[in-house]
Amino acid sequence: MNNSEHPVIPRKIGAEGNTPVILDYATLHDLQAIHELELALFPEEPWSIDMFLEEIQHETRTYCVLREGESIIGYAGVMVVADTADVQTIAVIPKREGRGYGRLLLNTLHQLAQTQGAERILLEVRADNPRAQQLYLRNGYTQIHLRRGYYEDGQDALIMMHEFAPAEQHTAQDSYETNPYAAQYLHRGESHVY
Repeated sequence: MNNSEHPVIPRKIGAEGNTPVILDYATLHDLQAIHELELALFPEEPWSIDMFLEEIQHETRTYCVLREGESIIGYAGVMVVADTADVQTIAVIPKREGRGYGRLLLNTLHQLAQTQGAERILLEVRADNPRAQQLYLRNGYTQIHLRRGYYEDGQDALIMMHEFAPAEQHTAQDSYETNPYAAQYLHRGESHVY
């Protein structure tokens, strides 16, 4: 997808001290920083830099980053095919947890998916990650399936889904068109969809 087709991402969403935090689309220039975060946050099963390159360039995927000054403090990606979206990944550095950034990224993925016509969004989350599960439950997800031994270490994955209501789709698009900084009022959770 061409990033110019997605009007839902605001630029400035807040600040950490005197440093602005910017929500932006991920670019090829961000790959190394995203991959370094991936290695630090998910050392058991990190995505390769080539995988991120393929993801960022794929026409059905949209990736965004949170920038604090020159540093990337979070990233997320969504795939949309027809009326179904899938959260590919979502992560925030531990130093910035509890500040609403994870929920902001999740909400942004929802809005990107809705803008592209998705009626529902799916994700996988590790069965041993109750904090991430709670974020998803608080945001309208329900568990629809269990994949036993899904992760390389043998851990199960919970498959969760959130159905977008027609009014929710309309409201999500309109809220960003009329208030591009609305996302700064969200609260934070965390996950890698892991």
